[in-house]
Amino acid sequence: MKVQPMPIRDVLLIEPTVSGDSRGWFLESWQQKRYEEIGLPAFVQDNVSFSQQGVLRGLHYQYPHGQGKLVQVLEGRVYDAAVDIRRGSPTFGHYTAAELSSENHHQLYIPPGFAHGFCVLSPTALFAYKCTDFYHPECEGGVCWNDSDIGIVWPVKEPILSAKDKRWCPLREIPVCRLPVYEGAVP
Repeated sequence: MKVQPMPIRDVLLIEPTVSGDSRGWFLESWQQKRYEEIGLPAFVQDNVSFSQQGVLRGLHYQYPHGQGKLVQVLEGRVYDAAVDIRRGSPTFGHYTAAELSSENHHQLYIPPGFAHGFCVLSPTALFAYKCTDFYHPECEGGVCWNDSDIGIVWPVKEPILSAKDKRWCPLREIPVCRLPVYEGAVP
């Protein structure tokens, strides 16, 4: 397994070891001891979504009850983005992104305190993620997918969005009391 830090602290790109032959391939998508050794926390919930090409889901977060996420694509291809929304962070409002696919088998770890979203590049995509906390609907938040201050370069111009994802506002309009605090920040 290879672990590459992304440009924003604590976000990790993970390349699991894949063993393959003429029959196909095998990989460990999660092994508690190995992933704890690279600093990942315990996970309490697994989610799977299925989407068609052009669908953009996000940018989602929870506060309080922030969720760290280990995300991967089981079938298809997506462009995955994480935005630092931690008040006081030196990278507040910045994003990092990676292409995840069933061909490259890459995983992305996104810690609590980040808004997360992805768009589907293939005809369909089966997307799986482990979460460090349970879903709390009352703590749900979001940032608009095309926030010009963040400037994510999405590979789709007119994505298919849910009604909820169409309503999120830019990061600068979210009350600071609804944003997580960076652990390195002075209160």
